[in-house]
Amino acid sequence: MSQDTSRRGDKLVDVEDLSVAFTQDGSQTLAVDRVSFHISEGETLALVGESGSGKSVSALSLMQLLPYPAASHPSGTIRYRGKNVVGADERTLMGIRGNEISMIFQEPMTSLNPLHTIERQVGEVLAVHRGLRAEAARKRVLELLNKVGLQNAEKRLGAYPHELSGGQRQRVMIAMALANEPRLLIADEPTTALDVTVQAQILKLLKGLQKEMGMAMLLITHDLGIVRKMADRVCVMKHGHIVETGETQRLFADPQHDYTRHLLSSEPKGKPLAARPDAPEIMKTDDLKVWFPIKKGVLKRTVDHVKAVDGISLSVRRGHTVGVVGESGSGKTTLGLGLLRLIESDGPIVFMGQHIEDESWSKLRARRADMQIVFQDPFGSLSPRLSVAQIVEEGLLVHGSGLGYDARRQRVAEALTEVGLDPATMDRYPHEFSGGQRQRIAIARAMALKPDFVVLDEPTSALDMSVQAQIVDLLRDLQQRHDLAYLFISHDLKVVRALADEVIVMRNGKVVEQGAADQIFDHPQTEYTKALMAAAFDLEAAPEGVVAS
Repeated sequence: MSQDTSRRGDKLVDVEDLSVAFTQDGSQTLAVDRVSFHISEGETLALVGESGSGKSVSALSLMQLLPYPAASHPSGTIRYRGKNVVGADERTLMGIRGNEISMIFQEPMTSLNPLHTIERQVGEVLAVHRGLRAEAARKRVLELLNKVGLQNAEKRLGAYPHELSGGQRQRVMIAMALANEPRLLIADEPTTALDVTVQAQILKLLKGLQKEMGMAMLLITHDLGIVRKMADRVCVMKHGHIVETGETQRLFADPQHDYTRHLLSSEPKGKPLAARPDAPEIMKTDDLKVWFPIKKGVLKRTVDHVKAVDGISLSVRRGHTVGVVGESGSGKTTLGLGLLRLIESDGPIVFMGQHIEDESWSKLRARRADMQIVFQDPFGSLSPRLSVAQIVEEGLLVHGSGLGYDARRQRVAEALTEVGLDPATMDRYPHEFSGGQRQRIAIARAMALKPDFVVLDEPTSALDMSVQAQIVDLLRDLQQRHDLAYLFISHDLKVVRALADEVIVMRNGKVVEQGAADQIFDHPQTEYTKALMAAAFDLEAAPEGVVAS
């Protein structure tokens, strides 16, 4: 392991030989095994590694927020400003939590209380730690929301979390974390669920606030692009161990450990396979619209429409991939659902040469096997009550494949093998698999029906970078093997670049720019597309104000 040296002030946090164990049903699992690191005043330390490496568990240990006594520390000390917090009494910990050390959690929608307004939630932090209430609290809440760049902050005070966008919710979380001007901010995957432009804005905001307030930051992430821009030093974690530590520039330029080199090389790469220009058209639409009515009054009359998809034309050919990019709310997923006739739409939809826009549900059902969808969340889209075999064979049963039990098991085994899973695991349940394995199961479920057209709705956004690269390689391999047509929906432009022949850039339901992938990526024509590219490939170049925040 490389020598852990600090370039800044005194040690704020000093972790030595820390282990974390979880006990369940009498058996003990070691999640973190004798890790040592420190964070100095004013610096940013990044903990990086794949899911399950022990990053978040280590961070939660600093504030003693693990579920004790199920969690324990078989070894080690955590000294904050010289005082050991492991085993400290509740009064001591209450003085540290929120006051001295604050945390921004990974998913703002689940971290914020859906029943309380923004004002109440930020105000609660001030009431508990500073005794501020009523007008004094309201004034400070407004000051904090303005500091984190929440637009129209005064009007947002009475808003509930579900009324805010992902970027807005994350700004509220940051405001809560900074309410008491902590000396250390722990940011646990603070941008994972955000669009690239919003991600760039949040990281720029954090960097600016850190400089202004002089605080230290512990950044937990699996995205090495963020680490390169944000961190002074890096600790690389694998299976509960720190395998390499060093200054960011040195570690990126000359990684010493095989696992670090693996992480650095695992970003989705390559370009789509060369597809035939004369390939037959699989899916086509012209001027497709999906409008949702806005109804008001006692009689619920339609007074306006939300134009989720507003006049989109596209063509997807056999063996080709059309990438659809844009921020949350741009209409990407709605477009995919409209093409599959899973929601009502207006406009011609031609699948395999046949108009399907007016077909009945019973007639459409016969076509469903030929057009499939893989959803964003591999855990939420798989039933926890069904085994993998039942999940993958479900389509065969629904679409009347005529296969007997043994033949269906054989088809399931073939589909699992094709996506890189051991067929011997088919009788296990989704919770027994990792995120990447669950996504492979979801892909196997679609592939078992041998479709011609597949809508891939953010299939890699919830995955670690190295797993993303594996799924991209898998999708490319399946496409080549079966000559599949893909509609690939994503806000991750690096993944789109690795797969798409053609790209459609959407914003507010409309096409901003459309054309060959190389043209869009290398020579974007509109300011919005340029902003997306800057945010995706050069975080510091991403302009402010591209999206409503």
